[in-house]
Amino acid sequence: MSSLPETAHVIADDTEALKVAAALADEFRTGAAERDAQRRLPRAELDRLSASGLLAITVPAGHGGADVSAVTLAEVFRLLATADASLAQIPQSHFSYVNVLRRQGTEDQQAFFFGELLAGKRFGNAQSEAGTKHLQDIRTRLAPAADGSYTLTGVKHYSTGALFADWIPVLARAENDDLHVAYVPRDAPGLTVVDDWDGMGQRTTASGTVRLAAVPVPADRVVPHHLTFRGPQLHGAVAQLLHAAIDAGIASGALAEAVAFVRTKSRPWFESGFETAAEDPLLIQRFGELALQVRGAEALLSAAARAVDTARGHLDEDTAAEASIAVAAAKVAAANAAVETGSSLFEVSGTRSALDALGLHRHWRDARTHTLHDPARWKVQHIGRYVLNGTKPPRHGLL
Repeated sequence: MSSLPETAHVIADDTEALKVAAALADEFRTGAAERDAQRRLPRAELDRLSASGLLAITVPAGHGGADVSAVTLAEVFRLLATADASLAQIPQSHFSYVNVLRRQGTEDQQAFFFGELLAGKRFGNAQSEAGTKHLQDIRTRLAPAADGSYTLTGVKHYSTGALFADWIPVLARAENDDLHVAYVPRDAPGLTVVDDWDGMGQRTTASGTVRLAAVPVPADRVVPHHLTFRGPQLHGAVAQLLHAAIDAGIASGALAEAVAFVRTKSRPWFESGFETAAEDPLLIQRFGELALQVRGAEALLSAAARAVDTARGHLDEDTAAEASIAVAAAKVAAANAAVETGSSLFEVSGTRSALDALGLHRHWRDARTHTLHDPARWKVQHIGRYVLNGTKPPRHGLL
């Protein structure tokens, strides 16, 4: 849990949010490779993030928040990911479950939790389960008790942010198998967070296991998430937009590291005839190709965020579909750019760049790990069906 004071800074608007994010990215960049190498969990950095007010920037204006645009939110995540992809990944679910409250929370629930967010409190997540038939085969149960409350029982995996959270939103099925989200305090009786994440990339996200053994949940901490998908929605589009922003940030960060390395450390190939590696026309060509990929991913990310903002202003089946397709395109492009740039960093930098002590491999490991979240091939399928046959994407929350 966080060690924050009762209040945090409240960010006023989009301009301030971007300024704060850029400053924190510069701060977090220092030590990112060391944190990755030592698997030193970023507790202090997360407390800085919470105290800055960035985690409350999507709180509605009526509740005292900045209610920033999707364009701004995506850029905040991209900036943070250029510095540390693990650190940027941790609050991704935080914002997804803020959106659940915005869409389905009662007035009292919104007042309480938005107040918690403005004070700097963090949401984790207990969503995915391992060993089930597929991703949406959720077996954690929210069982009613005689007094009108509930109990939660189940096991969750890939629970990014849970170890550092004040509140853990738990995805569970209740009566009739309807999906609900239960917002559970990190220190609730029967709830255990296990730091057993062992991924090759995003090593400091602590995306481990959450065990729920008859955890008591008051009725006013439960939100009917299944209702989100009964009409046009942006839940999946916003969640995937943030994933795309993280990938775009990884690509940009890897390219910047490659540029710095070639300019200052790489030796020219003897056949080039140049004094420095940065003058080699073959390297110049490769950097141009990589820059095009990164710029393309960033452009599609911005376009997707604008589509989400357009849909927020006038939500219907058509605008929701446009937003989901735009985000899917951005996610595919950003994933490709992250993996390609993270790998090509070594190709352009030379043998010395592969030294373990330099930690440059974290960019590729982070990219390869993060891009496994949702298969790009299915996003391409939905884009193709939409373009060719006008088929709107499904409402399952992953587009």
